[in-house]
Amino acid sequence: MASFQQAQTMVFAIDEINKNPNMLPNITLGYHLYDNCVMLGMAFRAAISLVSGTEESFSNLNCTGPPPVIGIVGDSNSTPSIAISSVLGLFRVPIVSYFATCSCLSNRKKYPSFFRTIPSDTFQVRAMIKILKHFGWTWVGLVYSDDDYGNHAAQSFLQDVQVFGGCVDFSEILPLDNNRKDIQHAVGVIKASTARVVVVFSTSTYLLPLMDEVVLQNVTDRQWIASEAWATSPVFHTQRLLPFLGGTLGIAIRRGEIQGLHEFLLHLRPNNDQRNNMVRIFWENMFKCRFNIGGRGEKTCSGQEDLSNTDTAYTDVSELRASYNVYKTVYALAHALHDLMRCEEGRGPFSGNSCADITNLQPWQKVNFTTDFGDHVSFDENGDALAIYDVMNWQPSSDGSIVVRTVGVVNEGAATGKVLTLDEEALYWNFETKKPPRSVCSESCSPGTRRARRKGLPVCCFDCLPCADGEISNTTDANECTICTDDFWSNPDKDRCIPKEEDFLSYEDPLGISLTTASLLGTFFCALVMAIFAHHRNTPIVRANNSELSFLLLLSLKLCFLCVLLFIGRPQLWTCQLRHAVFGISFVLCISSILVKTMVVIAVFKSSRPEGKGAMKWFGTAQQRSTVMVLTALQVAICIVWLSNASPTPHKNSQYVSSKIVYECAIGSVAGFAVLLGYIGFLAAVSFLLAFLARNLPDHFNEAKFITFSMLIFCAVWIAFVPAYVSSPGKYAVAVEIFAILASSFGLLLAIFAPKCYIILLHPEKNTKKNIMGRETQKK
Repeated sequence: MASFQQAQTMVFAIDEINKNPNMLPNITLGYHLYDNCVMLGMAFRAAISLVSGTEESFSNLNCTGPPPVIGIVGDSNSTPSIAISSVLGLFRVPIVSYFATCSCLSNRKKYPSFFRTIPSDTFQVRAMIKILKHFGWTWVGLVYSDDDYGNHAAQSFLQDVQVFGGCVDFSEILPLDNNRKDIQHAVGVIKASTARVVVVFSTSTYLLPLMDEVVLQNVTDRQWIASEAWATSPVFHTQRLLPFLGGTLGIAIRRGEIQGLHEFLLHLRPNNDQRNNMVRIFWENMFKCRFNIGGRGEKTCSGQEDLSNTDTAYTDVSELRASYNVYKTVYALAHALHDLMRCEEGRGPFSGNSCADITNLQPWQKVNFTTDFGDHVSFDENGDALAIYDVMNWQPSSDGSIVVRTVGVVNEGAATGKVLTLDEEALYWNFETKKPPRSVCSESCSPGTRRARRKGLPVCCFDCLPCADGEISNTTDANECTICTDDFWSNPDKDRCIPKEEDFLSYEDPLGISLTTASLLGTFFCALVMAIFAHHRNTPIVRANNSELSFLLLLSLKLCFLCVLLFIGRPQLWTCQLRHAVFGISFVLCISSILVKTMVVIAVFKSSRPEGKGAMKWFGTAQQRSTVMVLTALQVAICIVWLSNASPTPHKNSQYVSSKIVYECAIGSVAGFAVLLGYIGFLAAVSFLLAFLARNLPDHFNEAKFITFSMLIFCAVWIAFVPAYVSSPGKYAVAVEIFAILASSFGLLLAIFAPKCYIILLHPEKNTKKNIMGRETQKK
């Protein structure tokens, strides 16, 4: 019934054109109608008959001039269209199909004279991909018929679905012979698959046996996606199939309206023309009667039966899709011929503004017009029409069957740029949740993770692995994690980069507080000892061994304690430059004072003996002061050279802990730092050696023993410092250096000054010259 409606729509369009005085004036269009009987051979023979004529004799043996027909409308199927176009293309006879969608027909080299008013499967596949992408369906099944339409559509779909990022779980072919075992196998695969969405490219003829098996095996909970070949097919709109096919989404060719078609269809009447038996066959099937009674009990057809009392696909013009395409096809041929007839040389559409030759028709005439319904009709360079589809949804009707409703549009030429438009409120979902199903092989990977493909499975099947430390992913389903830049690190959720934690020995740090407290205590003790010595500056124990050196030593120890503060806090350029310079100069001042004191002890001892009475003459107060200044000046010179050539600078270090920026002072020159420490070590070694040699001097010269002990502590601390400093990372290296400074400073302070303070404060009776000289007398 639907096919006969399409044929009558062509007749209506030709009749309408012939009555239009503005279209092809003085020219009347005629037509031949052939039924292909859904057979390739029949369709091919009909097409050859149209272009070669049906007369038994020829008046022009040269076979020149135009063919009997200037164009062919049809065929509706892709396979016959391929066969017909392969032959008619050799003679440049235009064939315009209204329903053949195979993408292969867009090949202008193989089918140069083929056109169509329906979009090719390339556009149909893209439209279906848009729907899959809209609902996030990346895990789908594919079923297609084993013909040109199904094979080419499936091939295009498999290519485009990968570009979209989706995957096909299974791909099943519908047998053309409806083999029961093959169909059962296909339904078993559908039932076992985890894909909830099934895409089908097939005509209703090959699909119906599959749906019967779906009912037998009770395969529910599937979302079907229908191609335009069966998206509006009424054979599936039954109560039996509603539980299985309800909610189906389909792509349908654009619906149109044709004014006057319904009345034209109702006024059809059969005649006695034996060459046109189509109407008689239609009439007998419509009213269940016969024109020529051949048996008893058969109803006779009068030819006056009323078509308005029938309700079939023939009289239904509410959903004109294929018929509307037929209407556009006829008008496309008519417009092409009309433009050819009125073309003026110099204003034509071809190269050089030329016109086509009416005596040598070629399928190159350009077409560009708009139907009364408002649809624009034109062909691209491949002979394809503009891609526009209706999105259909199969919904339950009041009687429990299926009704197809338009719920959206796919328009690749939309002016807004929005290709897919859906009325989601109008959609019906045949699931318990009444919501779109989830059809994915693996759930999406959240930000902070990346996809890792499962071995042996499609790309849609993956595991979500957390990003490594220092890497992030801030999008869903990221394939790779992004490495944070140098000054940034990943947050705990690994979805954004945050500034790295800054690590240095600060005053708020417990370790920094402890070391600062120790530094201030040391400074306080030095000040306290200095105050005690100043208060008792005239006592023998203070005046012994040059009190000026004692005060200078206390001052240098105070500087040693205070230089620790330069090592704490965020490194700045000035603190980096000063910390080692102040440390080096302070310790050289300290060690050189101790060295001179040791030398004074030895000189005083020698001057007490007859053979060395002139020793102190060469080592008086001025010489002691000068020696300390010269030794200290050498360290100052070392520091100046070091800071001038390779000054220490603040440095960001991420090698210790990748998630932190360790602020430290780069020493600039290893050689400069080594010379600074080496010079201190040299002075300490000399002091220790001299004090060690003077350790057995008489009791009242026993300060050498304390100096020896203090130098022993100093050397032990700094010898242990080197490996500890090298092996300590970041701020702990600074803490090791501070600890060495404090330990050696406290060692010097306690070893040298604690015994004297003990006598001054707790045993003042021993702090007399007589007592000191008395011990000397007793020894003698």
